[in-house]
Amino acid sequence: MAERILKLPFMVLLMGIASLLMFPVAIVGTFMDESHTARVFFYGGVLFLILTILIAIAMEHNENRSVLRSHLLTLAGAWILLPLMLAVPFYEALRNTSFANAYFEMLSAFTTTGATLFDDPERLPMALHFWRSLVGWMGGFFVWVIAIAILAPLNLGGFEVTARSRLSQTGNYFNWIGREASPAKRLSHHAGKLAPVYGGITAALGVFLYISGENGFVAMCHAMAVLSTSGISPVGGLSGADSGFIGETLIFIFLFFAISRLTFAPETQKDSLIRLARDPEFRMGIALVISVPTLLFLRHWWGALEFDDQENLPRAINALWGAAFTVLSFLTTTGFESQAWSEARGWSGLATPGLILMGLAMVGGGVATTAGGVKLLRVYALYKHGTQEMETLIHPSIVSGVGENTRHLGRQGAYMAWIFFMLMAVSIALISLGLSLTGLDFETSVVFAVSALSTTGPLASVAMTQPLSWAELSGMGQLISAIAMILGRMETLAVIALLNPDFWRR
Repeated sequence: MAERILKLPFMVLLMGIASLLMFPVAIVGTFMDESHTARVFFYGGVLFLILTILIAIAMEHNENRSVLRSHLLTLAGAWILLPLMLAVPFYEALRNTSFANAYFEMLSAFTTTGATLFDDPERLPMALHFWRSLVGWMGGFFVWVIAIAILAPLNLGGFEVTARSRLSQTGNYFNWIGREASPAKRLSHHAGKLAPVYGGITAALGVFLYISGENGFVAMCHAMAVLSTSGISPVGGLSGADSGFIGETLIFIFLFFAISRLTFAPETQKDSLIRLARDPEFRMGIALVISVPTLLFLRHWWGALEFDDQENLPRAINALWGAAFTVLSFLTTTGFESQAWSEARGWSGLATPGLILMGLAMVGGGVATTAGGVKLLRVYALYKHGTQEMETLIHPSIVSGVGENTRHLGRQGAYMAWIFFMLMAVSIALISLGLSLTGLDFETSVVFAVSALSTTGPLASVAMTQPLSWAELSGMGQLISAIAMILGRMETLAVIALLNPDFWRR
């Protein structure tokens, strides 16, 4: 029976999982005395589960000659079509919004962007907040699985930077993603391996947040938001949380799971700590978390000189913590803002450094993690290429790089990273142009474009002096932003692979 289920198209399996997840929302609605929402999700779960079973029966013997191509098409279809199904109970339960708004909300959650059209958290019932968090959490797990099972064999999603050396460097964990294993086996294998890790880490953070004084429901939603890097909160972010500094510290620690894929797969490597210490993504992430807050702190300190407040040590430490937490949060494209971030601005008398936060969101987290953005590995490849070029200028006869892997990363890897960086820049320009045609000014268009393409929805509310709201977008603006979210999560190279004629002739 299990083998027959695993042979089904991956899209059908996703529909079945989404249908089953509607029942916990119905339970939450019952406990929250939200009877209408509970009924909608219970009936929706039953209806879509029956529909999924009928589709599965109809497609049981349907075989595709190119299984790999079918999975890549499923990857695109999942982010485009599945939110339509997810939006139905949301729309029926809320009853005071359009279906287009419900689709935008679900697409934003499933792509782990976290952009919301409902700025006032009290407008949504608690069960719908839980549904948004659950969809975002499911989207984060979906990203984990497909990155290793589908994108890695195609040398996409950041794996193209280390295509020649990946299998030899990461041990048995990535040997399973070789082309000798079918996509169905890879999906089932990695989903089974990662599900306990993903669920266990989420549960651990939720329990820790609850122990630190957070409300149980909020703790669970914030834990799902951190592990999926969606930044979805039922209370409008950490400003409405009760756990305070202890809760932020716990979230800060768990955000490192989005810096490098090696942080959540230690059981597959005997020398995991050594590999993690040598991992370029993890080292670059640590460097950014240390250097950027330090520069911001010095900037704040210089600003405080005008107010003769530079010797206020407690406020200085608080400002440093606020900068460190917010930097890591936006680097992982989560978008949670520290409660001390506003105090740091008040202490220094300076405006929000929105350009820095936009840059961090563009850089993004690690390859095969839930974070969006360009990815740290691509940035590291460009950095290595730059250092090798400077060494060659100083010493023309030098042989840059030690070992074949290092030379590949600094040359062919950097070449691929630069191509992706240029594609991302072109995408930002096109999305910004499209948004500007809807009536938005240049700065607002760029902020919304970067927020959508980097899957960092909360960036829009903190990047400028006056917070921006996704609800300000027109219907066409929402459509353009939705396309940007899908493009940012699927990545441009995967879209180009779908448009490649050779790919369709396989």
